[in-house]
Amino acid sequence: MKTIVNSSDAPAAIGPYSHAVIGNGLIFVSGQIPLHPFTGELVIDDITVATNLVMENIGAILKEAGAGYDDIVKTSIFLTDINSFAEVNEVYSTYFEANFPARETVQVAALPKGVNIEISVIAVKP
Repeated sequence: MKTIVNSSDAPAAIGPYSHAVIGNGLIFVSGQIPLHPFTGELVIDDITVATNLVMENIGAILKEAGAGYDDIVKTSIFLTDINSFAEVNEVYSTYFEANFPARETVQVAALPKGVNIEISVIAVKP
C-alpha cells in the first residue's frame, strides 16, 4: 500500500507526480527545484538562495508526511554547474545536526525550468 503526500506549503507539481509517496515505511520525495511555493518565483541567479529554497520545500513536504530532516536517509543533488558544489554543501549542511544522510551530487546538462539545482530525498517514516 502507498500513501500520496502533497503539501500546500510546497510548490505545486509541474507534471504528473506527487510531492511524495510513502511506502513500506519510506518517504520518497520528488525532486524539488528553487520555486517559491506561494509566489511561483524561480530563483536562478543565486545558488545559495536557491539551495535554501529547495531545502525549505523539501522540509514542507516532509512535515506533511509526518517527518523531518533528521529522517532523511538518502539525498540526490543535481547541479547544472558542479563548481557550485561548495556553496550548495555549505547551505545543505545547515539542515542536519549529525548522522548525515547518504548522498550523491552530480552535474547534469539541464534541469526543469532552467534552474541550476534540484534535490530529491528518501526518508524513513518515524
